[in-house]
Amino acid sequence: MKPLTAILAGATGLVGGECLRRLLASPRYERVIVVTRRNLTDVPADRKLRQVVTEFENLGEVRERLHGDHVYCALGTTIRKAGSQERFRAVDCEYPLRLAQLTRKNDARHFSIVSALGASRSSPFFYSRVKGETEEGLQQLGWPSLAIVRPSVIAGDRAEARPLERLSEHLLRFAPATWRPVPAGDIAAAMVVLALRERPGVTVLESREISGVAQHLE
Repeated sequence: MKPLTAILAGATGLVGGECLRRLLASPRYERVIVVTRRNLTDVPADRKLRQVVTEFENLGEVRERLHGDHVYCALGTTIRKAGSQERFRAVDCEYPLRLAQLTRKNDARHFSIVSALGASRSSPFFYSRVKGETEEGLQQLGWPSLAIVRPSVIAGDRAEARPLERLSEHLLRFAPATWRPVPAGDIAAAMVVLALRERPGVTVLESREISGVAQHLE
């Protein structure tokens, strides 16, 4: 099979870091291009890895370095960390859509994004509404293959403190499958599985389905 190139945004986050590990380990990918605001210094040297360091507001300036087959978007923040709703929308909606636009113009075939359970443009909740707007925007770009992964609370060890998410993770551990926390590693593995399948059209993977799909990663 033809070797593939992956483009990854959000590698410094919990899911993005798990994606990076799996992409570097996969024999299907010969190159992994990480789009990042700062150099990744805590990643072991790997001949596959290429870093494109830029502010996401300036993605257009590095478009010629963003050629690949599959694009993984794990960008995300919280309103508290972002500091305002406007800044949150930039990170969780505007940046992913800009990345999708540029890489689609560069003939990438598959785009995969971490969204959220309950994402809907008509949601009364700002967070879910922005996620829904992002999903709709991606679907309007005409990707041959688009995967939208909607986890509930993401479980894992974060470098930054997120006490509310940690509390939710504990409280929902024994909840119905729809609401149960999903390990970040499972989300990343499921994204890789869906990318390698390159199923035509739009695939929406709900939270309760993620771990089952993740098991198919070779």
